Amino acid sequence: MSSTDARSAPSRHDELPAALPSMWRALKRGYDAEPRLLVIAFALSLLAALPDALMALWLMLLADGLLDGAPTLVAFAAGGLAVSAALTWVLRVVSDRTQRRFRDRVTIALESHVATLQASVATVEHHERPDYLDRLAVLRDQVFVLDHMYMSLFTTCGWLLRLVVTIGLLASVHPALALLAPLALPTVLASTWRPAVERAAEEAGAQAQRLARHLFDVATTAPPGKEVRVAGIQSRLAHERRAAWQRWYGPVSAARWGTAAWHTVGWAVFGVAFVGAVTFVAFGTDASPGAVLLVLAAGSRLSAYIGAAVGEIGFLRGIWMDGSKRLAWLEDYAAAKTEHADLSAPPALRQGIELQGVTFTYPGAEQPALRDVNLVLPAGSVVALVGENGAGKTTLVKILCKMYEPDAGRILVDGVDLRRLKAEDWRTRLAGAFQDFFRFEFRARETVGLGDVPRLDDGAAVESAVARAGADDVVDGLTKGLETQLGPNWPQGVEVSFGQWQKLSLARGFMRDAPLLLALDEPTAALDAETEHALFERYAGAVRGGHGDAPNGRVTLLISHRFSTVRMADLIVVVDGARVVECGSHEALMAAQGQYAELYGIQAAAYR
Repeated sequence: MSSTDARSAPSRHDELPAALPSMWRALKRGYDAEPRLLVIAFALSLLAALPDALMALWLMLLADGLLDGAPTLVAFAAGGLAVSAALTWVLRVVSDRTQRRFRDRVTIALESHVATLQASVATVEHHERPDYLDRLAVLRDQVFVLDHMYMSLFTTCGWLLRLVVTIGLLASVHPALALLAPLALPTVLASTWRPAVERAAEEAGAQAQRLARHLFDVATTAPPGKEVRVAGIQSRLAHERRAAWQRWYGPVSAARWGTAAWHTVGWAVFGVAFVGAVTFVAFGTDASPGAVLLVLAAGSRLSAYIGAAVGEIGFLRGIWMDGSKRLAWLEDYAAAKTEHADLSAPPALRQGIELQGVTFTYPGAEQPALRDVNLVLPAGSVVALVGENGAGKTTLVKILCKMYEPDAGRILVDGVDLRRLKAEDWRTRLAGAFQDFFRFEFRARETVGLGDVPRLDDGAAVESAVARAGADDVVDGLTKGLETQLGPNWPQGVEVSFGQWQKLSLARGFMRDAPLLLALDEPTAALDAETEHALFERYAGAVRGGHGDAPNGRVTLLISHRFSTVRMADLIVVVDGARVVECGSHEALMAAQGQYAELYGIQAAAYR
């Protein structure tokens, strides 16, 4: 089976897990977060249901007492009505306050859990596969209402208890009245089926909805504002957003209308049954007037109780069951990425890193980004990757950083398969800067210090990283130096140029003193060639000179299109068409008169 076939083949992570086990896991997570509050909130929900459900009984006793001239029964029934009315209000208020407190606390736990899961997944595949992106987009929307699922469960149990009491009261008048319960099943079935159909339609159009949101952001946010206006594409963006929204909303609206029709049929069945029950008791039995009043009161409440229970069940079916399945999928997906990782990263490299037959294809792509790559990165070496855009250089770096797992082949770190190294531990031994760096709009000290969180507040370490990255001029130009808030959208924040952001990103990559792998993926593309050359000449000299900067056998991996920088590397790897086509020192590759020599000659001629 080819790598593409292997990636397209279904796996256990492509499907959502079963509903009931997922719901149980979600419920258990809420219990783990707030066990006492959960039990109290559940008990209060049940207690609050009883006084309300007994109102029909008190009305029957009151009517019979009045008609029979029984003042004791009248007083008892009136007292029951008063107590039920008071307890209904008191217990409802206490229950709502308790549930709100529980919900506030469990909300933080759930949102933190989802955020931690997404951020801690060993690879980044879930951020790039369209089907996973759609799944995560729905989960992100649902995480803010997942806390309601516990309240919904408690409330559903309360409505079900009301139903049981009410059906018991109806059956006490005549056993046949208990048939009202099964005749209400069509409403329940329609309501539990309805959210699943609508959610399936929403998920099928999730990609179009994401596009509509993206186009809205493009049209309304600051970063693309200048280009949008220069290009004059405001109307085009609005038109395409409307079209994308229609592609999502059309099928969703059709699904909603279809399910609403079936829902109406279900309620029509129950309505006819209720009218028949009242008629039967009034004219087909010798029940007392109080019993007829009980059927009217209990029957009308039964309708309300079924409606409320069905609504909560629909919420559970549409949000909790669906949301808990997505949450369980994310938990399983994150766990699966670490199930084979049982070893810690070595403290130092003795042999180096070796790639054996590594092949990798991006999700949804037809051609591999890397194909049968065999490469040895010796310990203590500076390695440069060169090649045309799209050749696979950045992909190679990402795989070495465990952002992806190879489809075939393996990567050995001092003879140990990289898959067996714990991702979190391996990444503590990595450092680097990337061409698609992120602009952390914090204080400059934090923006740099994030490269080694344990030393975030170590001023000497931050200043050393700034110096190694050649970013002293950036810091010196800031109003408050390292204490300057970056980003003009924040109070007293300042804007810095793209090149300055890149220098700060490079400084962040130099925060860790003793990484095993330092990956520099075009980290100085915004700088001039002379500055880049001086920076890497100083850095490579420190690595080779035994100045204590790389005593642990560090491998430095550099991607650059400037051959004046590349030629300083110990080993130059030429990547073309997803394969390694040449490998050697600058002198050896120039002597070979191959692809590297041709590329070097073209660039040298351009400079001359």
